[in-house]
Amino acid sequence: MILNINSTITLRQIRMDDAIDIYQAIDQQRDYLGEWLPFVGFTTKVEVTQAFISSVLKVPVEERECVFTIRKEGHFIGVIGFRDTDKANRKTEMGYWLLKEHQGHGIMTQAVAKLCEFAFEKLALNRVQIKCAVGNVPSRKIPQRLNFTYEGIERAGERFSEKVYYDLEVYSKLKCDN
Repeated sequence: MILNINSTITLRQIRMDDAIDIYQAIDQQRDYLGEWLPFVGFTTKVEVTQAFISSVLKVPVEERECVFTIRKEGHFIGVIGFRDTDKANRKTEMGYWLLKEHQGHGIMTQAVAKLCEFAFEKLALNRVQIKCAVGNVPSRKIPQRLNFTYEGIERAGERFSEKVYYDLEVYSKLKCDN
């Protein structure tokens, strides 16, 4: 599945052959991405990325999380998708990351808006939630720009390393907010 954002940016459902692009991006920007993304530290070889993609793809389609690569003119530049989707309560959480050189151009804001539209219109979800580590200003600005509601702080919401936990800012958007 492909979701078009504009004439140059697309979201393409993740495939196993994306593993090398994703791994190389993480490896090349390890310090930058690793500041806020805990998975970067243990993504030490392409097989880890392959295992992640496999874990997404092995789930039956009707139960699978929607995870997309972000592409600019066909080239990989990031990842966006849902996690912890609760179909009974029609809600999900969205996560995302983008290569450093593509930030600051509105790409992720547009991608999040498109994925919210997809969640509400195609998946019939009622709530989309985004959690950002306190201090991750670029990530926090996205739900703020898109008029998500700030709900508060989830204390020690994400384990970053063995003894380090990050507090998370929680934002949500409901279908009726559109």
